[in-house]
Amino acid sequence: MIENQQQFASDNYAGICPEAWASMAEANQGHVPAYGEDPWTTRASDAFRRLFGTACEVFFVFNGTAANSLALAALCQSYHSVICAAVAHVETDECGAPEFFSNGSKLLVAPGGGSKLTPAAIRAIATSRSDIHYPKPRVVTITQPTETGQVYDLEELRALSATCRELGLRLHMDGARFANACASLGCSPAEMTWQAGVEVLCFGGTKNGLAVGEAILFFDPALAEDFDYRCKQAGQLASKMRFLSAPWTGMLDSGAWLRNGAHANACARRLAAQIEDLPGVTLMFPVQANAVFLQMAPAVQEALRGRGWRFYTFIGGGARFMFAWDSRPDRVDELARDLREIVTGAAVPL
Repeated sequence: MIENQQQFASDNYAGICPEAWASMAEANQGHVPAYGEDPWTTRASDAFRRLFGTACEVFFVFNGTAANSLALAALCQSYHSVICAAVAHVETDECGAPEFFSNGSKLLVAPGGGSKLTPAAIRAIATSRSDIHYPKPRVVTITQPTETGQVYDLEELRALSATCRELGLRLHMDGARFANACASLGCSPAEMTWQAGVEVLCFGGTKNGLAVGEAILFFDPALAEDFDYRCKQAGQLASKMRFLSAPWTGMLDSGAWLRNGAHANACARRLAAQIEDLPGVTLMFPVQANAVFLQMAPAVQEALRGRGWRFYTFIGGGARFMFAWDSRPDRVDELARDLREIVTGAAVPL
């Protein structure tokens, strides 16, 4: 049975946006060379270089876990370590894949449990030990936006990269929702990445309206040496690569990638604005991208589920609502209305 009611449990619930769908259909004509030797992959790679204004190396893989894990593995030897936030996606949601694909590079988690890294936290970890018995810090990875929906501003990014340069560390950005961060800051992709000192970016397509697929951008081409072999070994080299790369052409050339991110962000702000005064319902984090985390009583959560709403509860027990490129404002209003009725109408004991 197909569920018709739109849900906000995850931006992965959304389908394929029209621009990506049209490009896939256009690519689905005739025979073209396989394994990335097709014109669509060339066009998509060139579109990324135009968007970022630099001659970056571009690779396409199936999903975010592969993108992050292979990118980090390319920056590390097995005896190295990767510094990350306590709730970084590579730490909490990738089933040990970064360690697996790097043959054992250890994740070093910043203390405090926050979603953002700071220069002080990086310095404390990177300089805590220098003996041969400890995995040598090599890379810093940041999630932009973070798992709690917060966005590193440009000043924060520059400060992080300056610390990395001082300590001889590489800087990787997990941009599963990169478009949302760009829309939130109102900056260019270049300003938020290589111009701020980011050396490798995983640009998320799946959460932005693609059916499947992420792009990995190396702003220092030397870091991408033999990365195509790494992708092949990991089972990430698509034989019909045009169907991973073609959707990007429609997304990037039309500007849909940024419009989609801005729309999802606006829906998150729409919900937050309508429930901010509700008693017993608290915003856990600033709403800066397309996520809204709400702290509320278990009884309220159950009442929402009883009305058919789906959402995840994690990170301190909060209820997370995610908004996508196709989220309908009227459906956002329905969620806010149901929540208000439950709370103010004494539908459940608080």
